[in-house]
Formats: sequence, C-alpha cells, structure tokens
Amino acid sequence: MRENPMNRKDVIILRELSANARVPITKIAKALSISDVAVKRRLVKLEESGIIKKYTYIANNKKLGYDIVALVGLNTMPDKILDVIKLIKDRDDVTFMALSSGDHNLLVEIWSKNSEELAKVVEDLRSIPGVAAVYPAIILDVIKEKEPIPQRFLKESFEKST
Repeated sequence: MRENPMNRKDVIILRELSANARVPITKIAKALSISDVAVKRRLVKLEESGIIKKYTYIANNKKLGYDIVALVGLNTMPDKILDVIKLIKDRDDVTFMALSSGDHNLLVEIWSKNSEELAKVVEDLRSIPGVAAVYPAIILDVIKEKEPIPQRFLKESFEKST
C-alpha cells in the first residue's frame, strides 16, 4: 500500500471538495484557520501531485433528455482490444470507458435518449471488428452517486493525522 503523502489539512480540503467541488476557498480557509493563499498553495500541490485530477459536476441525464443510461460490458478478441478501444473511446455517446479484468474486457457507459437508440448503439458496437460479445445493463435508478473519493479514505486519513 502506498504511503499517504497528505497531512490533516490536505484531508480536510479533500473532504470539503468531495462534498462540493465549488466550495469557496475562503470557506475552506476558515475551516482550517489558515489563509486563502495557503489553501490555494495546498490545492496546487494536490493538483500537481495528481491527487486531484479535475473538478467536475454530476449531470441529471433525464433532465438533459437522455432517458437511458447503460453500462455495457464488451468482450473482444485478444488481439483486437486496442483497435476496439480506439473505435469506441471517442464516441459522443460514451461517458466512461475502462479496461477490466472481470467478466468483460471493457466496460462502457452509454447515454441514450430512448430504448430504440440504445438498441441501435448496441448493434453498432456488435458490428465493430474484434468485438466478440456485447452485454448491456440498463441502469434503472441510481441509489448512490459516484463519489470523488471513498469516505473511508477521508475518515482513516483524518484519524491517522490527529
């Protein structure tokens, strides 16, 4: 396991950002009893070290007109996986793609406006040279949104630093 290079103040910054990535620096500074400039320096350090990769938001797919989100497992022929990745990763309906060691070689999140559109996407994926099988799983309801960092990490890191 890698040693955590952060101290208590860094963990508090991450905790604040995980609750709201738009939290004002002044609010974080107040929680830490340090200056805004000190918080900004710590943020730059967290960004440069790669701990913070980017700041983002979570969009409501249904309010944007995309009624179906599916996680699609793809199996590929071993010698074609890189070719398949190149053909899928830049599709404008793909919001996430990962190489997997599980049941499928690739996991892809697809946003579709309706079931007919998703069916067409699945057929398009099946027709890609090197794709052996496509396994779509439609997300019916999100129970817990993806968090930027596990709460366990924040809790354990905070406890270690006190």
